[in-house]
Amino acid sequence: MGRSWGDPAATLAHNQAIDLNVLEAVRHEAPGAVLLAVSSGEVYGPPTSLPVDESAPLRPQNPYAVSKAAGDLLAGFYADAHGLRVVRPRAFNHAGPGQPPLFALASFTRQLAAGIEAGDDPIRLVTGNPDARRDFTDVRDVARAYRLLAAAGEPGVFNVCSGRSASPREILAALAAAAGVRIEHAVDPALVRAHEVMEVRGSAARLRAATGWEPEIALATTLADTVAWWREEIRAGRAGARVHE
Repeated sequence: MGRSWGDPAATLAHNQAIDLNVLEAVRHEAPGAVLLAVSSGEVYGPPTSLPVDESAPLRPQNPYAVSKAAGDLLAGFYADAHGLRVVRPRAFNHAGPGQPPLFALASFTRQLAAGIEAGDDPIRLVTGNPDARRDFTDVRDVARAYRLLAAAGEPGVFNVCSGRSASPREILAALAAAAGVRIEHAVDPALVRAHEVMEVRGSAARLRAATGWEPEIALATTLADTVAWWREEIRAGRAGARVHE
């Protein structure tokens, strides 16, 4: 999302080209298929009330979010105009092992893992706005929601979210407590987004009614699993570096 500010034209052009090409391919080659057109909770922007449900207006606040809102509307248009069976999950923030450090939780857990492996005390962790609250769901729960939606095949829009929000400040405190380490928290102004939405928290009631889905993996487990994954990655990187010396 943050990177989209650097090249909004490319963000919009690339995402819309992908969306349009997939929709056209399905229309011509598999018009009876169920198409999962994955959107984002970012499309809602500043919420008028919490939790956000699927009836909320779309007010995207960054170029990436605009591109996702456009793709979401394009998928809805193809459903209306061409009768495609389009399911539009709007996934809020998700995290877990394997996610690149461009994303908040991946960045925090990687910094912590690197500090633990280096033996730092305290471990310096850098964030953007420490008080902006987001609705995090483990990526394994998100993938399960997608599978259930595809199997159900019920067209429409569905939020995929936990219904709970947490701030970077709270997440760092949880990481420090779980790892038993001291943390030095620094805020990098360059990471503070323009037009920051201070809290995002969604309602997954429609998804629950359609599929029975509930998030099963607690945020503490997501954090612990992701730190462990990063520690293995860092150790493997060191081992690989020694092999090539």
